[in-house]
Amino acid sequence: MTAAVTTTAPGGPGAAELPFFVYGTLLPGEPNHDLFLRGRTAGERPAVLPRALLYDGPGYPYAIEGHGRVHGMLIVAAPGIHGELLGLLDHLEEFLGPGHPRNLYERVVREVELPAGGASDGGESVRAWVYLAAAAVTRSLRTGGVRIPEGRWPRSSPSGDGGPDPGDGER
Repeated sequence: MTAAVTTTAPGGPGAAELPFFVYGTLLPGEPNHDLFLRGRTAGERPAVLPRALLYDGPGYPYAIEGHGRVHGMLIVAAPGIHGELLGLLDHLEEFLGPGHPRNLYERVVREVELPAGGASDGGESVRAWVYLAAAAVTRSLRTGGVRIPEGRWPRSSPSGDGGPDPGDGER
């Protein structure tokens, strides 16, 4: 990725008020959605993170840069709550600041794709905050991690059909 597409930024007042792309336990129906997102969003739409791979983690997935696609949701913060939500998600994802050696995830800006959903809705790309595995975690995943080839977490829907449950990349 180029610096123009993938950048990290600290939280706080200077952080851009972009939507969030989620792909794991922050998805609707997953435990962290209720804990962190319920009542704090103005919109949630299916979305896809291109040029990324999804790996199994210890109860949650990791997304890393790669030649694949990760399915998830685009989350728009409710008016006036973006800074609070950013801080909550940074804490959840163990993001201490760009490149910090103890980061579990890095918060980066990426283009995500919104699937077509109607005559006036779809096919566009939007910039969003995404939590990708930090460098040390990425190295470990590339050498010994279990990749989720379909890019969806959980791997299949409750009915077991591999159906519409989108996958998010963080916890």
